[in-house]
Amino acid sequence: MKRALVALLIVMVAASAWAASGKVVVYTAHEESIINALVPMFEKDTGIKVDYVKLASGDVMKRAKAEANNPQADVIWSIGGEQLEADNQILSPYTPKEWDKINPVYKVGTNWLPYTGIMNVFIVNTKMLKPEQYPQTWTDLTDARFKKNISSARADKSGSSYMQLANVISIYGDKGWDIYKGIMKNMVISSSSGAVPKFVNDGEQAVGITLEDNAFRFVAGGGPVAIVYPKDGTVAAPDGIALLKGAQNLENAKKFIDWCLSKPVQEYLVDAMARRPVRVDCKDPKGLPAISTIKTIPYDFGWAAKNKDVFIKKFTDIAMDLGL
Repeated sequence: MKRALVALLIVMVAASAWAASGKVVVYTAHEESIINALVPMFEKDTGIKVDYVKLASGDVMKRAKAEANNPQADVIWSIGGEQLEADNQILSPYTPKEWDKINPVYKVGTNWLPYTGIMNVFIVNTKMLKPEQYPQTWTDLTDARFKKNISSARADKSGSSYMQLANVISIYGDKGWDIYKGIMKNMVISSSSGAVPKFVNDGEQAVGITLEDNAFRFVAGGGPVAIVYPKDGTVAAPDGIALLKGAQNLENAKKFIDWCLSKPVQEYLVDAMARRPVRVDCKDPKGLPAISTIKTIPYDFGWAAKNKDVFIKKFTDIAMDLGL
Protein backbone atom coordinates (compact mmCIF):
# COMPACT_ATOMS: atom_id res chain seq x y z
CA MET A 1 0.00 0.00 0.00
CA LYS A 2 2.80 2.40 0.98
CA ARG A 3 4.69 1.56 -2.20
CA ALA A 4 1.62 2.27 -4.30
CA LEU A 5 1.12 5.60 -2.49
CA VAL A 6 4.75 6.58 -3.02
CA ALA A 7 4.51 5.65 -6.71
CA LEU A 8 1.33 7.71 -7.04
CA LEU A 9 2.99 10.71 -5.39
CA ILE A 10 5.97 10.41 -7.76
CA VAL A 11 3.64 10.39 -10.75
CA MET A 12 1.72 13.40 -9.39
CA VAL A 13 4.93 15.36 -8.80
CA ALA A 14 6.21 14.52 -12.28
CA ALA A 15 2.89 15.51 -13.84
CA SER A 16 2.91 18.76 -11.91
CA ALA A 17 6.45 19.56 -13.05
CA TRP A 18 5.50 18.82 -16.66
CA ALA A 19 2.46 21.06 -16.40
CA ALA A 20 4.67 23.84 -15.09
CA SER A 21 7.17 23.50 -17.91
CA GLY A 22 4.87 22.36 -20.73
CA LYS A 23 5.79 23.11 -24.31
CA VAL A 24 6.10 25.76 -26.97
CA VAL A 25 5.06 25.24 -30.59
CA VAL A 26 7.28 26.87 -33.19
CA TYR A 27 7.05 27.36 -36.95
CA THR A 28 10.48 27.96 -38.45
CA ALA A 29 12.47 28.31 -41.66
CA HIS A 30 15.75 27.84 -39.77
CA GLU A 31 18.31 25.38 -41.07
CA GLU A 32 17.89 21.87 -39.73
CA SER A 33 21.40 21.82 -38.28
CA ILE A 34 20.74 24.94 -36.22
CA ILE A 35 17.34 23.65 -35.08
CA ASN A 36 18.96 20.37 -34.03
CA ALA A 37 21.52 22.29 -31.99
CA LEU A 38 19.37 24.98 -30.39
CA VAL A 39 16.21 23.04 -29.54
CA PRO A 40 17.96 20.60 -27.15
CA MET A 41 19.85 23.53 -25.61
CA PHE A 42 16.61 25.40 -24.91
CA GLU A 43 14.90 22.30 -23.55
CA LYS A 44 17.83 21.63 -21.22
CA ASP A 45 18.01 25.25 -20.05
CA THR A 46 14.29 25.68 -19.41
CA GLY A 47 12.62 22.27 -19.13
CA ILE A 48 10.19 23.40 -21.81
CA LYS A 49 9.61 21.02 -24.72
CA VAL A 50 9.79 22.46 -28.25
CA ASP A 51 7.42 21.12 -30.90
CA TYR A 52 8.55 22.61 -34.21
CA VAL A 53 7.45 22.51 -37.82
CA LYS A 54 10.09 23.38 -40.41
CA LEU A 55 8.82 24.96 -43.63
CA ALA A 56 9.98 27.40 -46.29
CA SER A 57 9.51 30.91 -44.97
CA GLY A 58 6.64 31.68 -47.35
CA ASP A 59 4.85 28.52 -46.25
CA VAL A 60 5.37 29.45 -42.59
CA MET A 61 3.34 32.62 -43.08
CA LYS A 62 0.69 30.91 -45.23
CA ARG A 63 0.11 28.31 -42.53
CA ALA A 64 0.10 30.86 -39.70
CA LYS A 65 -2.37 33.06 -41.57
CA ALA A 66 -4.66 30.12 -42.34
CA GLU A 67 -4.69 29.25 -38.62
CA ALA A 68 -5.05 32.84 -37.39
CA ASN A 69 -8.51 32.25 -35.87
CA ASN A 70 -7.24 29.19 -34.04
CA PRO A 71 -3.44 29.42 -33.76
CA GLN A 72 -1.66 26.08 -33.67
CA ALA A 73 1.77 27.64 -33.09
CA ASP A 74 3.08 30.10 -30.54
CA VAL A 75 6.21 31.50 -32.18
CA ILE A 76 7.51 32.15 -35.68
CA TRP A 77 11.26 31.69 -35.58
CA SER A 78 13.78 32.98 -38.13
CA ILE A 79 12.08 34.14 -41.30
CA GLY A 80 12.48 37.28 -43.40
CA GLY A 81 11.39 40.49 -41.74
CA GLU A 82 9.40 41.70 -44.74
CA GLN A 83 7.20 38.62 -44.53
CA LEU A 84 6.51 39.26 -40.86
CA GLU A 85 5.86 42.92 -41.58
CA ALA A 86 3.41 42.08 -44.37
CA ASP A 87 1.25 40.03 -41.99
CA ASN A 88 2.00 41.72 -38.69
CA GLN A 89 -1.71 41.75 -37.84
CA ILE A 90 -1.49 38.05 -36.87
CA LEU A 91 1.43 38.80 -34.55
CA SER A 92 1.37 40.02 -30.97
CA PRO A 93 3.67 42.82 -29.74
CA TYR A 94 6.16 41.79 -27.10
CA THR A 95 9.06 43.61 -25.45
CA PRO A 96 11.66 40.98 -24.56
CA LYS A 97 14.03 41.01 -21.64
CA GLU A 98 17.23 42.98 -22.29
CA TRP A 99 15.54 44.99 -25.05
CA ASP A 100 18.03 47.73 -24.20
CA LYS A 101 20.82 45.46 -25.45
CA ILE A 102 19.33 45.19 -28.95
CA ASN A 103 21.01 47.41 -31.54
CA PRO A 104 18.61 50.25 -32.42
CA VAL A 105 19.38 49.84 -36.14
CA TYR A 106 17.56 46.49 -36.02
CA LYS A 107 14.47 47.74 -34.16
CA VAL A 108 12.43 48.15 -37.31
CA GLY A 109 9.51 45.71 -37.05
CA THR A 110 5.82 46.06 -36.31
CA ASN A 111 4.83 43.35 -33.83
CA TRP A 112 7.99 41.33 -34.57
CA LEU A 113 11.53 41.35 -33.20
CA PRO A 114 15.00 41.19 -34.78
CA TYR A 115 16.68 37.81 -34.43
CA THR A 116 19.92 37.96 -36.43
CA GLY A 117 21.54 40.38 -38.84
CA ILE A 118 21.57 39.22 -42.46
CA MET A 119 23.08 40.61 -45.65
CA ASN A 120 22.75 39.86 -49.37
CA VAL A 121 25.98 38.81 -51.11
CA PHE A 122 27.26 37.01 -54.19
CA ILE A 123 29.18 33.77 -53.75
CA VAL A 124 31.55 32.86 -56.58
CA ASN A 125 33.40 29.68 -57.48
CA THR A 126 37.10 30.55 -57.57
CA LYS A 127 37.94 27.65 -59.89
CA MET A 128 35.38 28.72 -62.47
CA LEU A 129 36.05 32.46 -62.33
CA LYS A 130 39.19 34.55 -61.94
CA PRO A 131 38.98 37.58 -59.61
CA GLU A 132 38.73 39.97 -62.56
CA GLN A 133 35.70 37.97 -63.75
CA TYR A 134 33.75 38.20 -60.50
CA PRO A 135 30.49 40.14 -60.71
CA GLN A 136 30.89 43.33 -58.70
CA THR A 137 27.37 44.77 -59.00
CA TRP A 138 23.81 43.60 -59.43
CA THR A 139 23.91 44.85 -63.02
CA ASP A 140 26.94 42.63 -63.71
CA LEU A 141 24.71 39.62 -63.11
CA THR A 142 22.77 40.44 -66.29
CA ASP A 143 25.86 39.78 -68.43
CA ALA A 144 25.36 37.06 -71.03
CA ARG A 145 28.52 35.30 -69.83
CA PHE A 146 26.59 34.23 -66.74
CA LYS A 147 23.76 32.57 -68.69
CA LYS A 148 22.51 29.53 -66.77
CA ASN A 149 25.40 30.05 -64.37
CA ILE A 150 23.69 31.91 -61.51
CA SER A 151 22.13 29.91 -58.68
CA SER A 152 19.15 31.46 -56.90
CA ALA A 153 16.00 30.47 -55.06
CA ARG A 154 12.55 31.78 -56.07
CA ALA A 155 11.44 35.14 -54.72
CA ASP A 156 7.89 33.82 -54.32
CA LYS A 157 9.06 30.93 -52.13
CA SER A 158 12.08 32.23 -50.24
CA GLY A 159 12.13 35.21 -47.91
CA SER A 160 15.81 35.88 -48.57
CA SER A 161 15.27 35.75 -52.33
CA TYR A 162 12.42 38.22 -52.06
CA MET A 163 14.78 40.50 -50.15
CA GLN A 164 17.28 40.17 -53.00
CA LEU A 165 14.62 41.21 -55.50
CA ALA A 166 13.64 44.14 -53.28
CA ASN A 167 17.33 45.00 -52.95
CA VAL A 168 17.58 45.61 -56.70
CA ILE A 169 14.32 47.60 -56.83
CA SER A 170 15.44 49.67 -53.83
CA ILE A 171 18.59 50.74 -55.68
CA TYR A 172 17.28 51.20 -59.21
CA GLY A 173 13.56 51.92 -58.82
CA ASP A 174 11.37 50.91 -61.78
CA LYS A 175 14.49 50.34 -63.88
CA GLY A 176 15.33 47.60 -61.39
CA TRP A 177 12.73 45.34 -62.96
CA ASP A 178 14.62 45.27 -66.26
CA ILE A 179 17.81 44.55 -64.34
CA TYR A 180 16.24 41.78 -62.28
CA LYS A 181 14.67 40.24 -65.37
CA GLY A 182 18.13 40.21 -66.93
CA ILE A 183 19.44 38.42 -63.83
CA MET A 184 16.57 35.92 -63.98
CA LYS A 185 17.49 35.07 -67.58
CA ASN A 186 20.81 33.81 -66.24
CA MET A 187 19.37 31.94 -63.26
CA VAL A 188 19.16 28.27 -62.48
CA ILE A 189 16.50 28.02 -59.78
CA SER A 190 17.37 25.95 -56.72
CA SER A 191 14.93 24.14 -54.47
CA SER A 192 15.81 26.35 -51.49
CA SER A 193 17.91 29.37 -50.60
CA GLY A 194 20.13 27.17 -48.42
CA ALA A 195 21.07 25.05 -51.44
CA VAL A 196 22.38 28.02 -53.46
CA PRO A 197 25.92 28.25 -52.01
CA LYS A 198 26.33 24.46 -52.14
CA PHE A 199 25.68 24.44 -55.88
CA VAL A 200 28.37 27.10 -56.31
CA ASN A 201 30.78 25.31 -53.98
CA ASP A 202 30.25 22.09 -55.95
CA GLY A 203 30.86 23.84 -59.28
CA GLU A 204 27.35 23.41 -60.66
CA GLN A 205 27.04 27.19 -61.10
CA ALA A 206 29.72 29.88 -61.04
CA VAL A 207 27.77 32.46 -59.03
CA GLY A 208 25.09 32.36 -56.36
CA ILE A 209 22.89 35.04 -54.82
CA THR A 210 22.60 34.24 -51.15
CA LEU A 211 22.93 35.43 -47.59
CA GLU A 212 26.29 36.29 -46.11
CA ASP A 213 26.19 33.60 -43.44
CA ASN A 214 25.24 30.87 -45.91
CA ALA A 215 28.16 31.82 -48.13
CA PHE A 216 30.67 32.23 -45.33
CA ARG A 217 30.23 28.70 -44.06
CA PHE A 218 31.58 27.37 -47.34
CA VAL A 219 34.42 29.89 -47.27
CA ALA A 220 35.29 28.91 -43.69
CA GLY A 221 35.06 25.26 -44.67
CA GLY A 222 37.81 25.71 -47.21
CA GLY A 223 35.62 25.46 -50.30
CA PRO A 224 36.69 26.95 -53.65
CA VAL A 225 34.49 29.99 -53.12
CA ALA A 226 34.70 33.69 -52.27
CA ILE A 227 32.22 36.31 -51.14
CA VAL A 228 31.53 39.48 -53.13
CA TYR A 229 29.66 42.42 -51.62
CA PRO A 230 27.75 44.27 -54.36
CA LYS A 231 29.37 47.65 -54.92
CA ASP A 232 26.07 49.22 -55.93
CA GLY A 233 24.65 48.37 -52.51
CA THR A 234 23.39 45.53 -50.38
CA VAL A 235 20.61 45.29 -47.83
CA ALA A 236 21.73 44.70 -44.26
CA ALA A 237 18.70 43.96 -42.13
CA PRO A 238 17.37 41.59 -39.50
CA ASP A 239 15.43 38.44 -40.01
CA GLY A 240 12.82 38.03 -37.33
CA ILE A 241 11.21 36.16 -34.50
CA ALA A 242 7.65 36.81 -33.42
CA LEU A 243 4.94 35.90 -30.96
CA LEU A 244 1.71 34.79 -32.63
CA LYS A 245 -1.49 36.48 -31.54
CA GLY A 246 -3.58 34.04 -29.49
CA ALA A 247 -0.60 31.83 -28.65
CA GLN A 248 -1.81 28.93 -26.51
CA ASN A 249 1.49 28.59 -24.65
CA LEU A 250 2.01 32.30 -24.13
CA GLU A 251 4.45 32.35 -21.21
CA ASN A 252 6.59 29.60 -22.70
CA ALA A 253 6.59 31.45 -26.02
CA LYS A 254 7.91 34.57 -24.29
CA LYS A 255 10.61 32.51 -22.59
CA PHE A 256 11.61 31.05 -25.95
CA ILE A 257 11.95 34.52 -27.51
CA ASP A 258 13.90 35.85 -24.52
CA TRP A 259 16.22 32.86 -24.74
CA CYS A 260 16.81 33.30 -28.49
CA LEU A 261 17.77 36.95 -27.95
CA SER A 262 20.02 36.25 -24.97
CA LYS A 263 23.74 36.89 -25.24
CA PRO A 264 24.81 33.19 -25.13
CA VAL A 265 22.47 32.24 -27.96
CA GLN A 266 23.39 35.27 -30.06
CA GLU A 267 27.06 34.41 -29.58
CA TYR A 268 26.35 30.82 -30.56
CA LEU A 269 24.69 32.02 -33.78
CA VAL A 270 27.71 34.19 -34.54
CA ASP A 271 30.01 31.17 -34.18
CA ALA A 272 27.75 28.53 -35.75
CA MET A 273 26.15 30.49 -38.57
CA ALA A 274 28.38 33.55 -39.06
CA ARG A 275 25.23 35.59 -38.57
CA ARG A 276 25.73 39.13 -37.35
CA PRO A 277 24.26 39.53 -33.86
CA VAL A 278 21.42 41.94 -33.11
CA ARG A 279 22.83 42.69 -29.66
CA VAL A 280 25.27 45.53 -29.07
CA ASP A 281 27.33 43.46 -26.62
CA CYS A 282 28.28 40.70 -29.09
CA LYS A 283 31.10 40.73 -31.63
CA ASP A 284 30.69 40.19 -35.37
CA PRO A 285 31.84 36.84 -36.84
CA LYS A 286 35.60 36.44 -37.28
CA GLY A 287 36.73 36.57 -40.88
CA LEU A 288 34.01 38.93 -42.09
CA PRO A 289 34.59 42.60 -42.93
CA ALA A 290 33.16 45.30 -40.70
CA ILE A 291 29.80 46.58 -41.89
CA SER A 292 31.34 50.05 -42.13
CA THR A 293 33.48 48.84 -45.06
CA ILE A 294 30.47 47.57 -47.06
CA LYS A 295 28.07 49.74 -49.07
CA THR A 296 24.79 49.03 -47.31
CA ILE A 297 21.43 50.51 -48.19
CA PRO A 298 18.47 51.13 -45.88
CA TYR A 299 15.70 48.58 -46.18
CA ASP A 300 12.15 49.77 -45.65
CA PHE A 301 10.28 46.72 -44.37
CA GLY A 302 6.99 48.58 -44.59
CA TRP A 303 7.60 49.34 -48.27
CA ALA A 304 8.73 45.77 -48.97
CA ALA A 305 5.67 44.37 -47.20
CA LYS A 306 3.19 46.78 -48.81
CA ASN A 307 4.45 45.95 -52.30
CA LYS A 308 5.00 42.26 -51.79
CA ASP A 309 1.88 40.99 -53.57
CA VAL A 310 2.54 43.23 -56.57
CA PHE A 311 6.23 42.36 -56.70
CA ILE A 312 5.62 38.63 -56.37
CA LYS A 313 3.02 38.68 -59.13
CA LYS A 314 5.46 40.50 -61.37
CA PHE A 315 8.16 37.99 -60.48
CA THR A 316 5.95 34.99 -61.24
CA ASP A 317 4.84 36.51 -64.55
CA ILE A 318 8.48 36.98 -65.59
CA ALA A 319 9.37 33.50 -64.36
CA MET A 320 6.54 32.02 -66.40
CA ASP A 321 7.64 33.91 -69.53
CA LEU A 322 11.20 32.66 -69.04
CA GLY A 323 10.12 29.11 -68.27
CA LEU A 324 11.63 29.10 -64.78
